[in-house]
Amino acid sequence: MVTVLSGGTKTGEESGPADPRRRNTPVLVGFTAVTNLADGVVKMALPVLATRLTGSPAEVTAVSLTLTLPWLLVALHIGVLVDRFDRRLLLWGANGARLAATAWLTASATGGGLTLGTLLAAGAVLGVADVLASTSASALVPAAVPEERREGANAWMVGAETVGQEFAGPFVGGLLLAAGTGIALGATSVAYALAALALLLLVGRFRAPAPAPDAVAVPVNARIAEGMRFLWHDRVLRTLSLIVAVLAAVWGAWLALMPLYARQAMELGPREYGIVLSALGVGGLVGAMAVTRVNRLLGARWAMFADLVGTALMVALPALTTDIRAVAAGALLGGMGGTLWTVNARTLTQRVVPDEMLGRYNAAARLFSFGAMPLGAALVGLLAEWGGTRLAFGVFALAVAVTPVPFLRNVTPSALRAFHAR
Repeated sequence: MVTVLSGGTKTGEESGPADPRRRNTPVLVGFTAVTNLADGVVKMALPVLATRLTGSPAEVTAVSLTLTLPWLLVALHIGVLVDRFDRRLLLWGANGARLAATAWLTASATGGGLTLGTLLAAGAVLGVADVLASTSASALVPAAVPEERREGANAWMVGAETVGQEFAGPFVGGLLLAAGTGIALGATSVAYALAALALLLLVGRFRAPAPAPDAVAVPVNARIAEGMRFLWHDRVLRTLSLIVAVLAAVWGAWLALMPLYARQAMELGPREYGIVLSALGVGGLVGAMAVTRVNRLLGARWAMFADLVGTALMVALPALTTDIRAVAAGALLGGMGGTLWTVNARTLTQRVVPDEMLGRYNAAARLFSFGAMPLGAALVGLLAEWGGTRLAFGVFALAVAVTPVPFLRNVTPSALRAFHAR
């Protein structure tokens, strides 16, 4: 699971027993579960389909890249969009684009006209739609969920993201592709359509406050800069974002190098490698189910610190051993720690980010994580070529090992109490 920050703000309203927003949590969790399951299928299916059309590694990689590159190219501009329009409408628009892209792929596959260009174009549409949906959904949570229920809502949503993207989605995608390309792609279209219909059940207002009638129009680039400055000028938010960049780079490195390491060094077959990879999703689900209890026992600060330990073990154990049990246990701890971090980071920042800044802040914060993942993947490849896979894992373990110093220095109990007091 990718560790990210996302924010929100208090609405100033007290939630009572009759607050209709209480029913929004299961709607958001259901929407997140269905869309991330479909995303997991798509991210598994498109590269596989590309291998049936070309033997070029560069062309296959390009298809995968279309699904993630929009985070680097358009995320900040989409953040401005999310701060200007109704966030539920934007979610509908994102799912509409997903539905159109997968329907086009389905028609092309069943009609025998599937080409590499079709995969690249559809992947780009799906990638931009993912940025729009993720940024809009994060910005919508504070208005949709009463404050006292946000930790639970964030936990279940993060759990749904992890299980869908890392575990269930690829597994279901493999089964569906085995049944037929048209069936796999058609199922994702149905999933996106059902998720869009679920949004009709949300109760509330999901648009940021409109600017004053006499307000001076602010250019798009200036609005992007406002979001970046807001994140950077707060010491805690800046520290969390920089640490997230390191952690995300480590995840990108682990995911990129583990297939080769599992086959060559660990001598694992597809089934055994699937067990190691599935441990990430299982860990994420355990983290989502345990986060409230862990927070009560340790507090949010030490729960987030646990992610630094878990991620360090996830990447250090392959450098030390080829034992599948140890490597899978490291993946489990990494997945669990990632969920503990993400849930607490979202809940904490949702207290301080102004509603009119939500889209830009979320886009800027996610840029740190999603932008760092491909950099980590590229760097670990170079390190592995130069010094071997174990050395590459060891270097990234050392990178995680330095993060506790800025975390403990800047994310202090007093700083967290100030968050709660805002």
